Amino acid sequence: MKLSEIISNRYSCRAYAATEVTEEQLDYIKECVRLAPSAVNKQPWKFHIVRSEEGKAKLRQCYNRDWFRTAPMYIIASVLHDEEWVRADGKQHGNIDISIAVEHLCLAATEIGLGTCWVCNFDASLCTELFNLPENEEPAVVIPLGTPECEISPKKRKPTSEIFVEE
Repeated sequence: MKLSEIISNRYSCRAYAATEVTEEQLDYIKECVRLAPSAVNKQPWKFHIVRSEEGKAKLRQCYNRDWFRTAPMYIIASVLHDEEWVRADGKQHGNIDISIAVEHLCLAATEIGLGTCWVCNFDASLCTELFNLPENEEPAVVIPLGTPECEISPKKRKPTSEIFVEE
């Protein structure tokens, strides 16, 4: 599949089959995430794979939605603030770096027929507490991962003429 096809097929999946993600699928996704670029190659991130019933129950306390419960597993993507690159004017790049890595995860999952969804509207403080995350680690996004049980809806996007400007 061409990259443009993968991008077109990637969507926010909100219904998952009970099918487990295989180790082979997960290994492929992990390798794609590992190769993601980051500012000054700092790689200021940590990815927590949540497959146990206990872990899933904890995450569902942080984001309690029916559709979210259908995912067979989750990945918590965290920024390690003491490792992120900071531009001279003070701009921290950890959130940018984690975004790049998470989208690598989502595109890799799409390529191999799995669904994902960026979940940012979760209780990050509770997540930190329940998973005993260290002070330097901020959970930025939770990604449910599994076999989709929904169809792709047509994308509504602005035309390129509205988002690109030639100078």
